[in-house]
Amino acid sequence: MLASLVGGMNGSLEILGAVPALALADPAPPQIDSGSTAWMLMSSAMVLLMVPGLALFYGGMVRRKNVLTTMLHSFVAMAVIGLQWVLVGYCLAFGASVGGVIGWTPDYIAFKGIDPTALYGDKHVPELVFAMFQGKFAIITPALIAGAVAERISFRSYVLFIVLWSTFVYCPLAHWVWASDGWLYKLGVLDFAGGTVVHIASGVSALVLVLLVGNRRDYPDGAIMPNSLVLTLTGAGLLWFGWFGFNAGSAVAVESPVAGSSAVLAFTTTQTAAAAAALVWMLLEWRHTGKPTSLGVASGIVAGLVAITPAAGHVKPAWAIVIGAVGSLVCYLAVQLKARHRKDDSLDAFGVHGVGGMWGALATGIFCFTPALGLLNGGGLRQFWLQLLGVAVTIGFAAVMTFIIGSIVQATLGLRVTDAQERDGLDITIHGERGYHL
Repeated sequence: MLASLVGGMNGSLEILGAVPALALADPAPPQIDSGSTAWMLMSSAMVLLMVPGLALFYGGMVRRKNVLTTMLHSFVAMAVIGLQWVLVGYCLAFGASVGGVIGWTPDYIAFKGIDPTALYGDKHVPELVFAMFQGKFAIITPALIAGAVAERISFRSYVLFIVLWSTFVYCPLAHWVWASDGWLYKLGVLDFAGGTVVHIASGVSALVLVLLVGNRRDYPDGAIMPNSLVLTLTGAGLLWFGWFGFNAGSAVAVESPVAGSSAVLAFTTTQTAAAAAALVWMLLEWRHTGKPTSLGVASGIVAGLVAITPAAGHVKPAWAIVIGAVGSLVCYLAVQLKARHRKDDSLDAFGVHGVGGMWGALATGIFCFTPALGLLNGGGLRQFWLQLLGVAVTIGFAAVMTFIIGSIVQATLGLRVTDAQERDGLDITIHGERGYHL
């Protein structure tokens, strides 16, 4: 009797259409994942802390008369690019793709159309959180370039240069590599956290800017001594700390097993590569000069962090040791070659970020195991060739565009300070201040 009653009820429901109505009901809207959102907020803050870290790292390596100007190159990027990113940068980098080349979503301009409750893709984090996280990358990248032309670039020209460079170099590259409709992304080029977009682009651009600006007035024959390696070591420590947000935060979310494991893997490989690179640089220098130096250890730390950046979420920790160690070796050799070619990359922006980024991007194609298989994981040469394409495109685009932008700034404002300003120091002649009153 009960069975008959249930059968009758089911039949009635089918007749009334109740079952299909339930089946076709709209699914619950996606919800913000509090854990992922908290992690992204923390990662964004950690990446921003890298900018003062870079200021200390670079500021300690220049002469006392230029310490404030050098540090200001990083701090002013927080102000200038911080606004440029909100006004137009995010739109160009992550807006709806126009032919896979550039983004354009008018509602993204000044974030005017981004609802605070709107989520980014399928990551269950607010889009504003993602936009702010990516904005920190946009800030630090042009600041890296400043290290190559420290102690001689005009401050006003630098400000104009980074606005133009971020708009016409960084944003298109970010769209190509990271936007889901970007043409390099669709081809399958891997860059977990910025090997091409951040490090190769800034390193190559730094070298081009050196060629445009020229060497310092007393390079290479004069004595150019760092004013405080204590500042440089402190900056290296802050960079190492912030890099965990830089790399592990690039997983974007931690709410799913895939995203969570990717973040954990990136965190682990970041630590492993940096440690290996610092040790290798110290040993190389010890063998080469007879003395292990604090500057060498600091340089090794950054070289390892740069090298692992594009591969952080794609390789296993054992291979991260190799990537960091080899990255330290190639960057060390690049820095040594600088003196032979007599090009004044003042703080080794190209030698560390450019060369380290190239190695890391190519190493991704050799050692990656997810989402594609690299050469040593049975994937053949396909991913390596894709990585090589990404490296070549980034080098060519960054070099040509930097030359054009640098030439425009040179023709309008002039890139270099006067000989008297360079001789007396940029702190007092441009800013009317001194870093130290001793």
